[in-house]
Amino acid sequence: MFMILKSFRSLYFATLLMLLGSGLLNTYLGLRVAEMADGLWAGALMTANYLGLVLGGKVGHRLITRVGHIRAYVACAGVVTAAALGHGITDWLPAWVLLRMLVGLCMMCQYMVIESWLNEQASVDQRGQVFSGYMAASYLGLVLGQLVLVASPQLGLELLMLVALCFSLCLVPVALTRKLHPAALHPAPLEPRFFFARVPLSLITVAVAGLLIGSFYGLAPLYGTRMGLSTEQVGLFMGSSILAGLLVQWPLGWLSDRRDRVWLIGRGGVLLALAALPLAVLPEAPRWLLFVVGAAVCMLQFSLYPLAVALANDHVGAERRVSLTAMLLLTFGVGASIGPLLAGVMMRFLGANMLYAFVCACAVILAWRVQPWRVSHLHAVAGAPLHHVAMPDSTSSSPLTAALDPRVDEQTVQDQMVDEQTVQDQMVDEQTPAVQPEQQCGQQSGQER
Repeated sequence: MFMILKSFRSLYFATLLMLLGSGLLNTYLGLRVAEMADGLWAGALMTANYLGLVLGGKVGHRLITRVGHIRAYVACAGVVTAAALGHGITDWLPAWVLLRMLVGLCMMCQYMVIESWLNEQASVDQRGQVFSGYMAASYLGLVLGQLVLVASPQLGLELLMLVALCFSLCLVPVALTRKLHPAALHPAPLEPRFFFARVPLSLITVAVAGLLIGSFYGLAPLYGTRMGLSTEQVGLFMGSSILAGLLVQWPLGWLSDRRDRVWLIGRGGVLLALAALPLAVLPEAPRWLLFVVGAAVCMLQFSLYPLAVALANDHVGAERRVSLTAMLLLTFGVGASIGPLLAGVMMRFLGANMLYAFVCACAVILAWRVQPWRVSHLHAVAGAPLHHVAMPDSTSSSPLTAALDPRVDEQTVQDQMVDEQTVQDQMVDEQTPAVQPEQQCGQQSGQER
């Protein structure tokens, strides 16, 4: 694993800086909105961010195809830097909504560039370890972004400058690379009808996970403020909750490979409802309870997405797993776009504790719908259950993560995600020597004569 970290340190470092800046920006804006408005606006900001991420899956591919990976990454990092600073120029919340959508769109393009490079440089037998390192860098960046608020609790412009600094510095390891552009990858076409019929329970679980995690990132800072936490305490609350979500991934993988995954999701929904219940019914709560319940809830809700992905892969053949990844991430993004708005409306009219009442409601729906008797196992693939792979959510991944998933066959990736015509065009461009302006002028003069 040490050699993996050493080989991919520049890409992991760029990912860490991106997520540090993104995590800090999420919580900063949540705290600022708590001073200026209510939960509806906080939810709208996170909804705009996830809408941008969903749109970025299409726009990013076109941009990369047109200008190349490095130029696309540099351009998007520059736009995110400007958008982060733009939040300090105006306090007009509709402008913030547009800026958040722009940040989400450009960050998705950055994820696509980094994941393309990781896939290009990782051998087939290394993909699982490379994927784990990518996930660890993502979660670590999110945690460090929250801890910045502990060191700098004043919600001044210096925090936005730090966000801009992170996105500026993440340019360096990518812009200075001497490696050639990776092969052009693109998400496989969606097949919604097929997946709705084949893996409905997985899609329900992913949608619920999107509702919960989108609401958490968008509204938990506002909730902490309404519960009387200071800025430093909100940073610790968010950081400890995200860290709990990271630490549970490895024991979850061990358990997922040994127990029925439908049973785990259903029982996880029951435990999640019970864990969130104290904060759902208490309009005020002691700080120790906030931290304990917050960590427990995050451990459970951050487990839903990887369990659903593992369950879906157990019932979809290798030839459709690239399309499956795109479908799952799209479903997650739609859920994460809706969740903050729903929970924000509830918090606005019924109180801050409605955030965890919303968690309870979603968990009850999950426990009711996802039951072992609903699975026929008629379409279980050979070797199921497949090895569980801990995955980041769509806050820090793109549809191209299928290329890094060790459960997806390498040949399938080549057949479905590599645009052969684009690869040939890139090879021609790289092999064709550039014509200098003086040579062009000389050629034109010779033609005139």
